[in-house]
Amino acid sequence: MTTEAKIHARVSHAISQPTAQAGTSTRMPTAAAAASAPARAVSVVEAVQLAGSAGRVWAAIDDFSAWQSWHPAFASTRMLQGDGRSKGAVRVLVTQDGGQFTEELVDFDAAARRYQYRIIESPAPVADYVSTVQVSETTAGCTVTWSSRFNVKPGTPEADAKRLISAVYRAGLDNLASVIG
Repeated sequence: MTTEAKIHARVSHAISQPTAQAGTSTRMPTAAAAASAPARAVSVVEAVQLAGSAGRVWAAIDDFSAWQSWHPAFASTRMLQGDGRSKGAVRVLVTQDGGQFTEELVDFDAAARRYQYRIIESPAPVADYVSTVQVSETTAGCTVTWSSRFNVKPGTPEADAKRLISAVYRAGLDNLASVIG
């Protein structure tokens, strides 16, 4: 099995595994649930330095409806609302083994080469997830930074949730060099 296939299998398997809260919405919990399980807000930041120009890399990843073209864990995207470059767009992102993530594009700034999205519903053990992807020009090319803040769903160790999100980011970021050539 190639390295890419191993990464793809590991990430795809991890993000589509049922958790104690699988199949539930990532919307705010009820007051009773919130009182019994305090939110554990965490953040994850991953980045990659690339030799390609910021404009070229941005062009490869700027379409919210086409992540499967650059991220090896994802098989397809179905747009439910809007398009891949408009605030308010909603997509269902499907992993290679069928896990589904319903996500909304909450900000898109082509001039700044940045977009932000939130998870509406997913099998991942996170709630209130908001993430930003940004491409920044450097003297040697560019840096792509993928960051997020989220709460960990009850029953999931914080370290496990952070490891999962980090692995998803790394798989996509590490694949970008081969995508942009």
